[in-house]
Amino acid sequence: MGTEKPVGVVLLQLGGPDSLSTVEPFLYNLFCDPDIIDLPLAFLFRRALARIIARRRAPRVRQFYARIGGRSPILKLTLRQASALERALRPALDARVVIAMRYWHPMTDAAIDSLVAAGVEKVVLLPLYPQYSRTTTGSSVREWERALRRRGLRHFLVRTVTEYCEHPLYVAALVRNIGIALRRVPPADRTAVHLVFSAHGTPVSLVRRGDPYQAQIVKTYNAVVREGKFDLPHHLCYQSKVGPQRWLEPSLDATIDRLAREHVSHLIVIPVAFVSDHSETLWEINIETRQEAQRLGIRYFDMSPALHTAPQYIAALRDLVMQKATP
Repeated sequence: MGTEKPVGVVLLQLGGPDSLSTVEPFLYNLFCDPDIIDLPLAFLFRRALARIIARRRAPRVRQFYARIGGRSPILKLTLRQASALERALRPALDARVVIAMRYWHPMTDAAIDSLVAAGVEKVVLLPLYPQYSRTTTGSSVREWERALRRRGLRHFLVRTVTEYCEHPLYVAALVRNIGIALRRVPPADRTAVHLVFSAHGTPVSLVRRGDPYQAQIVKTYNAVVREGKFDLPHHLCYQSKVGPQRWLEPSLDATIDRLAREHVSHLIVIPVAFVSDHSETLWEINIETRQEAQRLGIRYFDMSPALHTAPQYIAALRDLVMQKATP
C-alpha cells in the first residue's frame, strides 16, 4: 500500500447545526472562536459576548435552517466527500479519511479518537477551504494543535495543506459546474447571461493585517474565467456580512442591485469559495438573493452547483494528499 500503517487524512470544515435546537449552541461555538472575536482583551469577555450574540441571532438563523430542511446538510455532504476521497486514494495509499468540524459535531477531538484507534502516525490536514484565511483554515489548524496539546499527543507526523486556490483540477471542477448551469439556460438566451462569482466576505481589517484570503479569491476567480473561456460578462463580489465592521466589497446584494439597474436580465451566481451546500448557498443565494433579484426585475436567476463530489474536485483533493503523504 505504500506505508505500513494507514495515513490519516483530516478534512477540516466549518460544520453546521444538525437540528433547529442546536442552532444556538453552534452559534455560541462560532463566536467563542478567538479567530472570530478578535478584540483587545477579548479573552476576558469572549464567552459572555458569544452567549449574547448567539442568543440574539438564533431565532432568525433558525428560520433560515427551517427553510432548508431543519438542519445543515454539510455533515452529510462532507461524509460523502470523505468516502469518495478514500476510494480515490486506493490502492496507492491506505488512508483513513475523517472529518473535523470546527463548530459542531464531529469535532476535532472525535477525529483524533478515530486516528488513534486506527493506529495512524502520519496525518494530512486537508481543509475544505480552497483559499486560506486565519478565520477558516487557520482556526481549524490551531484547534487541532490545541486538541493534541490537551491530550499530550506528540507521535503524529503532521503535514498541512494550506491552500489550493489555483489547483488546476479545482479550477476545472468550478468550470465544469458553471458549464452545467449554463446548459440550463435556453440556448437563445445564453449570450445575455452575467456570471456573478460570490465568495464569503471577511472584515477589511483582517485583509489589512495580512490575511491572504481576498488575494487568493481573486486568483481563483481569474483562473476560472481564464480556463472557462465563457466569453460572458463576469463579476466578483462577497456575501454573508456580520456585524458593524467594514467588510470586503462589493457585496452580493449591491452587485445584484447594480446589475438590475443596468437592465441585466440573466444571472448565474457561482459560490466560488464554497465546496458544499449549506446555509450560505441554499438560503442566502438560492432563496434570499433569488427573491431580491426577481423583485428587481431580473428574469432568469440560477446558482451553479456546489462542487460536492465532482470528479475533478475529488481528484484535486487526492493530488493534494498524495503530495503531502508520500516521499
